[in-house]
Amino acid sequence: MALTTMLATTLTACGAASATPAPAPTSTSSPASARGPLAAFARKAVDAGAPGVIVRVDDGRHPATTVTDQAGWTTADHRLSESDEFRMGSNTKTMVATLVMQLVAEHRLALTDPVEQWLPGLVPNGRAITVRMLLNHTSGLFNYLYDPAVLAAYTGRDTRHWTPEELLAAGTAHPPQFAPGSRFSYSNTNYIALGLILQRATGHSLADLIQQRIARPLHLRHTYLPSSPAAGPRLAHGYEPDAAHLAPLLPPGTPPGTSFAGPHRGAADVDTTAGNQSTLWAAGGIVSTAGDWARFDTALLSGKLLPAAQLAEMRTTVPEDPAAPNGDGYGLGLRKVVFPCGTVWGHDGQAAGYSSETYTDPTGKRTVAVLTSTVFDLARPRAAAAHQALVNAAVCAMLDKRLPTGPSPSPTTR
Repeated sequence: MALTTMLATTLTACGAASATPAPAPTSTSSPASARGPLAAFARKAVDAGAPGVIVRVDDGRHPATTVTDQAGWTTADHRLSESDEFRMGSNTKTMVATLVMQLVAEHRLALTDPVEQWLPGLVPNGRAITVRMLLNHTSGLFNYLYDPAVLAAYTGRDTRHWTPEELLAAGTAHPPQFAPGSRFSYSNTNYIALGLILQRATGHSLADLIQQRIARPLHLRHTYLPSSPAAGPRLAHGYEPDAAHLAPLLPPGTPPGTSFAGPHRGAADVDTTAGNQSTLWAAGGIVSTAGDWARFDTALLSGKLLPAAQLAEMRTTVPEDPAAPNGDGYGLGLRKVVFPCGTVWGHDGQAAGYSSETYTDPTGKRTVAVLTSTVFDLARPRAAAAHQALVNAAVCAMLDKRLPTGPSPSPTTR
């Protein structure tokens, strides 16, 4: 998911409400043979409202298959390519969690360490909140992106730079949601705290840690944590509905006047590519490509980045919905997601103008990425259904399963 549960709730509600039983499937034996059907799903997603999509599927046995498509009005800004860089949103959490677990393996951190040990005085009740609770969202900390001042920066209406310490303070200024360790509730504040802990434990910036420990060893040449909002030439453009078209899509409780800043594009969108990115950082700030992220997912799940004990800890989940203990689960920065074609591991993410879902099979040999250049353009029922159908089909192709031919039940997104 996602950078804010508020945005994720909107997408989840729309997707689930419009889901219908899966029609008769179409058989496939490789991603290449699925290219035509995937291209058709991508075209339906664009026709339904997605400004652009990038799909990459690798079944571990054949060359990866990629599909790109975009609305005609977006081509004046940027022509999508499978190698484009993309704001990965909360997929960032998986990489941050991997860094934490590397330090755990090196005995420089412990999952049982209280937050107070590393961030003295910065987190109320920090003696009762552990590193594990931050990683699996059981800390009870308020989600800082619900804070009106931070939300204004996230949407680009406030251009001032936010420091990680200020983001943490914005989250901890609100009362906790529940007692530490008592239940699950997704909160971006947890990962801001983890980013600060990583920096204090190592003496290096989070951006440098990503490069030193993951990007360079894996030769991820287009994966980085930006130091400025400036958009590079390889960055795909992102879009959100303009103020008039956004208002009906916002969930109850959204601060009045919420809208995205940026130049108008098409009939009803704004370009958010150059928006304020300082509210993301360790919770969702990484830029990458579909190919780079597939290489990371493969390295992580195949055990190349962590010893077996730490990888097993990452895959130890708590239910995201207590009423469905066998459904989707959240581990340590890693989600277990139940799709119609099978259970996969990975994460999803949202940044202003960008949605991403990246998954792998339990071995890490098969990977899939679906990158979409919007969040709220997918909040309309028709667009949500078409998007979920595309994701479901891509996951089926990754797992070498028969592709559905239309919308099917949707898993929970974050």
